[in-house]
Amino acid sequence: MRPNILIIDDDEKIISMLRRGLAFEGYDVKTAVNGADGLRAILSSDPDVVILDVMMPQVDGFEVCRRLREGGSNVPVLMLTAKDEIEHRVKGLDLGADDYLVKPFALEELLARVRALLRRKSEQSGGREQAVTYEDITLDVDSREVTRAGKRLELTAKEFELLHLFMQNPKRVLSRDLIMDKIWGYDYSGESNVLEVYIAMLRQKTEEHGGKRLIQTIRGAGYILRGDN
Repeated sequence: MRPNILIIDDDEKIISMLRRGLAFEGYDVKTAVNGADGLRAILSSDPDVVILDVMMPQVDGFEVCRRLREGGSNVPVLMLTAKDEIEHRVKGLDLGADDYLVKPFALEELLARVRALLRRKSEQSGGREQAVTYEDITLDVDSREVTRAGKRLELTAKEFELLHLFMQNPKRVLSRDLIMDKIWGYDYSGESNVLEVYIAMLRQKTEEHGGKRLIQTIRGAGYILRGDN
């Protein structure tokens, strides 16, 4: 299941940039343009991480954070602000924010902080699926890190989703239609050979350190993840 990220910000440019960047990394993204709507969205969507702007109309980010913590919510909160004043950072952290980022910021840094918050949440919960392993491949759902024989693999968001689907269904033949539906959706209208291209790239990356082929083609049926060749 993809982590759910809620963005609460009144700046449409920031929302658009973050929505694209987070979605590209494989996250489900919801948005709210003010604090009041944001509080309602938190109750209705139960996000895994909240990205919260400080300066907003109606209810500002400080008040949103205060109400969340007083209400007993432990959702990780990354606060965004255009001010780099120490008192603003201290106030946000004192109200229960987990991290702080000053605008303007690099998208890569925000993504790294989101991953860190998800890892921390996973460690604290000690419950839900954190990692999936098949043979010598380990896929961490929250940090979105993949290793094979201890070596880290750099996968794109779609490659990660594709590998995750296989690892959730080991030794099961997955048809092309099923994979396309799960990863790209029925409304996908791009290149018809996109799956074959991604299978080839995923094989290349998972086999680059000499690992045996695990993603195998079953002619006329689809693909399967299995160790026997």
